[in-house]
Amino acid sequence: MDVFSLRDRVIQDYADYVRSFVQVRDRRIDEFVQKSLRDEVLWPQPLIQLNPSFEPGGWVDDLVDRGLLHADCRKIFRIKTEEDPIGSRMLLHCHQVEAIEAGRRGQNYVLTTGTGSGKSLTYLIPIVDQVLRNGGKRGIQAIVVYPMNALCNSQYGELEKFLPVGFGLGKEPVRFDRYTGQESREQRDRIIQNPPDILLTNYVMLELLLTRPLRTPPGQRRSRSPLPRAGNGGGCQGRNAHSCYL
Repeated sequence: MDVFSLRDRVIQDYADYVRSFVQVRDRRIDEFVQKSLRDEVLWPQPLIQLNPSFEPGGWVDDLVDRGLLHADCRKIFRIKTEEDPIGSRMLLHCHQVEAIEAGRRGQNYVLTTGTGSGKSLTYLIPIVDQVLRNGGKRGIQAIVVYPMNALCNSQYGELEKFLPVGFGLGKEPVRFDRYTGQESREQRDRIIQNPPDILLTNYVMLELLLTRPLRTPPGQRRSRSPLPRAGNGGGCQGRNAHSCYL
């Protein structure tokens, strides 16, 4: 597929659509409008961006050997698929390793970096590591707050890549679930009766959890409350900021 030819066809179809309902009687105004359409005033030129190559920081296996991560992280954080549940070892970026090191020191940190740079792992790995060290099935140990359900659902899928795969559904070393208001009554009751180690939620549901304690999933410990994403800027020039409060 030639993406530039595809773009030209889409623009041409859109231009024909716009012209179909633009009927200007004044000749001078019509000439101006037609010229504007030919100059593509109503649509931007193609935007081409290249993702940078981020500086490598170290293999997950090496961080385990250094004592920065629990031994089970060696099995969890690998590049896995359903066809290959064992997978291959994972190389982290430098900013990911620095975040993990800050987490082990018990420091708060804010990470700002571009799209596709693996920001999610900078707080998911320290959270999973902490749960492994504390031991699971002790109530909610971490609450991850998202501004919208789409991000929450996306990060739920991110955790699914690492925890169930290679261990089997229901046999995960760290349990996680989401509480966004979209769950059925049965799902909510299950979360309350058997709270996960990690709870993904949004700020609206978090407020309900805090103001309605009788309906709150009974977490015995909550050592981490990440606020994973804050928007800064707009459109293609916008940047994402992930922050983790330990």
